[in-house]
Amino acid sequence: MADRGVSALSLPDDWPAHPDPILALNRMGTFDWDLDHGLFHMDAQAHEVFDLLPEEYDGRPESLAARVPQAEGERLDAVVAQAIKEGSENYSAYFRLRCRNGSLRWTHTQGYIRRDRTGRPRRVIGIVRDATQELADSEARSVRAAQDAAVRRQSGVVQVITGALAHARSVQDVIDILKDTQGIRHLGAASIVMGLVEAGRIRMVAEGPADSIVPSLTVSRIDEPYPMSEVVRTLSPRFIESPEEFAADYPKLWRHLTDLRVTSAAYMPLIAQARPIGAMGLLYNDRRGFSAEERAVLVALGSGIAQSLQRAMLYEQEKDLAQSLQQAMLPRTIPSVPGADVAVRYRAGSTAGSLGRDIGGDWYDLIPLPGGRVGAVIGDVQGHDTHAAAVMGQLRIVLRAYAAEGHTPATVMARASVFLHELDTDRFATCLYAEADLATGVVQVVRAGHIDPVIRHADGSCRRVPSEGGLPLGLSAEFGRLAYPVGTVELDPGETLLLCTDGLVEQPGTDLDDGMRHLLAMISSGPDDVRRLADLLIDLAEERAGDDDVALLLLRRRVPDTPRSGGRLQQHVAPGDPEALSEARHMIRAAVRAWGARDRADEIELVADELITNALMHTEGSAIVTLRVLTGPDRRLRVEVEDTSSALPRPRDAGESGVSGRGLLLVEQLTDVWGVEARGGGKCVWCEFTATQPD
Repeated sequence: MADRGVSALSLPDDWPAHPDPILALNRMGTFDWDLDHGLFHMDAQAHEVFDLLPEEYDGRPESLAARVPQAEGERLDAVVAQAIKEGSENYSAYFRLRCRNGSLRWTHTQGYIRRDRTGRPRRVIGIVRDATQELADSEARSVRAAQDAAVRRQSGVVQVITGALAHARSVQDVIDILKDTQGIRHLGAASIVMGLVEAGRIRMVAEGPADSIVPSLTVSRIDEPYPMSEVVRTLSPRFIESPEEFAADYPKLWRHLTDLRVTSAAYMPLIAQARPIGAMGLLYNDRRGFSAEERAVLVALGSGIAQSLQRAMLYEQEKDLAQSLQQAMLPRTIPSVPGADVAVRYRAGSTAGSLGRDIGGDWYDLIPLPGGRVGAVIGDVQGHDTHAAAVMGQLRIVLRAYAAEGHTPATVMARASVFLHELDTDRFATCLYAEADLATGVVQVVRAGHIDPVIRHADGSCRRVPSEGGLPLGLSAEFGRLAYPVGTVELDPGETLLLCTDGLVEQPGTDLDDGMRHLLAMISSGPDDVRRLADLLIDLAEERAGDDDVALLLLRRRVPDTPRSGGRLQQHVAPGDPEALSEARHMIRAAVRAWGARDRADEIELVADELITNALMHTEGSAIVTLRVLTGPDRRLRVEVEDTSSALPRPRDAGESGVSGRGLLLVEQLTDVWGVEARGGGKCVWCEFTATQPD
């Protein structure tokens, strides 16, 4: 301490100050420092604090240098000088002194500075005390506070991770959340490993982060000497508190970890419904040991992860089941349609917070029909569950059957509505059925509560095709309103017909018209190729991630491969009307010659006459004769004879002298191809003849 020197001034009358007995009782020594004379008086308790005998101290501050290390003395002098300079009345400081045995002891001093009337410092009176225990207690409190803060921080991280896991819908979501670098770092771990129990083995599903991958077996048995296997067997966590413990207990694994500087590890079983579904390990490289609080936090984390994993696994199982059911209900393949390019797409809705709800009643279908026609169906059964999918599957099959039987589009829709109404279900369905004749481009549209179709023109522009519609399927039958109006639209070569469910149109916060305008803009700016356009539209639905399903069907009429009608004539022939029969024969003869098929005129007239005669003889109704010429890669004449009987024609043995029964044999021999189609309440027998191209 600084030496002020001894002046000729006399000491104060009250010097040295007498210590308060209370101070002595609290093991505090007192001192009185006369700055003018440079004397530093200490009482007996102060001598004990400085570890001095009374005879070892001469009352001068410089004599304390043997106890106060130089650096500590300089720091203490600086504190006193600063207080004097600033005019303070007191100061306080901790410093270390060296005891008689050479050890250092923390000491605390507090002084009161007395000044004269001019403000000059004359005297310092204060106390000194042993602060070793105080600082030790303070340090312990600081360590304890730091540990508590670490536990609180870890608990906070666990809460954040648990909150994030609540939104995980797949095992990969859980893995991604846990492997997030910030999550691992906040837990204090260097890396994480996770495995799932599968058939008596543990399959590794996660290791990370990328800069600290733990080399390990991809699959290990539960009975192998690994910590993950152990926690699965025992259903108890395993805390490894030192590298030595790790190396001793798990030498087979430890040799792979030496380069990762692992100092401790915590392995937790992932238990759900009292059975292990996996295990997780956290590896540390900057700590040893785990407090009871830290262990409790990590065990709680493992429990939360296990619950999230179980939910994710259950969701994936139900999702796979639902998607399999959905795919089974939808057409497995879309048939190739001559003269058209077709693309279909389906996207399951994503209902947040539900398991097994990624399934619905949306469907599409494409039905090849006779005569170069094709039926396109799009529909949506009410609801988003397996029941909706089951109803959809039945309704799709019924619609397909009615269309294939040859019923008109309005009849197809009416019969499907009756079928749905008679099912044991409270569901209804919207539907749109479009029957396109690819030879003529004529499309008949029937709408049952569904959104209108869209046509994209060859130049890229597109328009909505408004069509008068009826009630949804099921409801129209319930309310006795089965008459469905039929709209007609022309589909020119190069144009595309688009059918979709409302999941592609409706957007949250907007009405249907706004959604339709946005859809038209996307279609107009999209690619010409129907497959690429379908991908673009379904990707749009994926980006929106809506709750509703999306079904989509695009049909583009091609020019080169599509036969087109070069002419069409039709005649109604009633039974017992010889004049109508004669007119039909005359029509056929004249048309064949006019269309440049003179070389086959006799054959065509003979076969047509045979078909008309059979229809009038073997049915109770009239016949409708249609003759048309089809041009394309080859030129063909087609004869169609429709009647009201569903009985199919069949060859019969006419015998040696009989005439009846030879008709179908004649048809077989003279035509290039022939067949029978169901047409609603009856049938159509048709045949085609290849003709030479006219000059």
